[in-house]
Formats: sequence, C-alpha cells, structure tokens
Amino acid sequence: MKRAPGTGLHQAFKRLLDVVFAATGLLVCMPIFAAVALLIICDDGPPVFFRQTRVGRNGRPFRIWKFRTMLRDSRGSVITVAGDDRVTNVGAPLRKYKLDELPQLFNVLKGDMSLVGPRPEVPEYVQLEAPVWQAILQVRPGIADLASVVYRDEEKILAASTDPHRFYREKILPAKLLLNLEHLQLNSFRYDLKLILLALRYSLFPERFEPELIKKILHIGISHD
Repeated sequence: MKRAPGTGLHQAFKRLLDVVFAATGLLVCMPIFAAVALLIICDDGPPVFFRQTRVGRNGRPFRIWKFRTMLRDSRGSVITVAGDDRVTNVGAPLRKYKLDELPQLFNVLKGDMSLVGPRPEVPEYVQLEAPVWQAILQVRPGIADLASVVYRDEEKILAASTDPHRFYREKILPAKLLLNLEHLQLNSFRYDLKLILLALRYSLFPERFEPELIKKILHIGISHD
C-alpha cells in the first residue's frame, strides 16, 4: 500500500483543526440537537440516533452516528431513494437540509472521521483488495467530500433508476471513487475550505443546487450517465 498523501505535520494540523471545529460546532449546535431530538421523539418516538457500521481508515469498521430519519425497526436496502416510504415526516426535512449528519461531529472528535474526507461506505460496497479502495482508505473518512457535494442529489438520481442498488454499484460508486482519488491528490486546505463552504451553502439552500455550476467551480467533469 502506498504512503498516504499529506502525512506528518499536515495531518497533525488537520487533526487539530478537526478537534477544534468539531468541539465548537457541537457547542454551537446544542440547541439544534435538542430541537431535532424533540421533533423525532414527538413524530415517531425514540431512539433519536441511528448508528450504522461503515468502513474507516485502513479498513477498520466503526459506527457512524446520524439523527434517525427512518421508521423505527425499518428494514430494507441500504440504498435510499427519493420518496422512500421508510423516511419519517421529520426525517424528510432532516435529510433535505443534511441536518441528520450533524451527530457525526462526535465521530470527528473520537477520531473515526474528519471534517473533510471521503465519505465512508457500508462494508458491502467496499473491496479492500482493490487498489482504488486501498488508496482511499489511507485517510480518515469525512463528513464532507468532493463526491458528496457533486452527488448531493443522489437520492433523486437513484429514484429514476429501475434498479437503484445496481445503478449505485455500477455507476455512481465508481464515479465517486474517482472523485475521491482526485481530491486526495489535491491535498489542500484551501480546497477543503471550498468544499465545506459549498456543502454548507447547499445544505442551507438545497433548492439552489446546480451540479454543472459545482463542476465548473471545482474544475471537474463527470457525468451521471
């Protein structure tokens, strides 16, 4: 396995920023946490949080935290498409504005995740022996990354497919992996900041999401076809 990009001082400084901003974010967002928790309980009862196994740095599994957006004890595909009937009334706006991702600040504090890094996948989609996965898993997964910004409307894309699971595995996931490799090569705080600002912008104003504009801003060219 090749040496991970951005090791040493760069990674130590990035980790320090992760801890500082995650701790600050948790303190600032506590009123939001309380309000969301109350809404979830009033809508569908406890639990408030949802935990799921994801593959982290060096292939190590960890439990990712999210606000619960689906019905209690719901089962089915790990793929979620627009209009999924498992999503609760409160869960729909939480997903739309990405508020369900806020508890991952705890994952950042713990060291399982970074603020910016490749989004962690569920084990069934990860091929540990594949070179592309070996490269991506050298770094901590993140809350925001290049692929998640470009594919913010992923659920709508999947809803248009007759076989969302296959379409994700064969089309969207390979495209995301290529974007993750591109991001790792950039290895820039300035680029990371740009990604965070874009993620925040489209979380606050999802109706303004423009994939082609994002590709132009980030200098990438990728198709959903």
